[in-house]
Amino acid sequence: MSNSKEAKTRAEASFKRKQEQAREGTKAWAEYQAQRSGVDEKIAKLRALRLAKEASEAAAKSEKNEQAPKTLSPRSRRTRDPRKILSADLQPNE
Repeated sequence: MSNSKEAKTRAEASFKRKQEQAREGTKAWAEYQAQRSGVDEKIAKLRALRLAKEASEAAAKSEKNEQAPKTLSPRSRRTRDPRKILSADLQPNE
């Protein structure tokens, strides 16, 4: 008879442990998901800030490129050199 009482007591203890583990697991999962959603929100915020920064840098770069004086190629510099223009004009036509 004592074996059946001991078995019943062990079974009940095991059942209670399993129920407690299930409750703790559910609670841990809820905490994990809450943390995960917080991390996801932070990631989205940081991504938006990074994209805004990149867009403003690209706009500033394009404005800088538009305002920069255009450089001349070596050939166009040669044709625009006043000394060469004058020397070409002074030479007799052949």
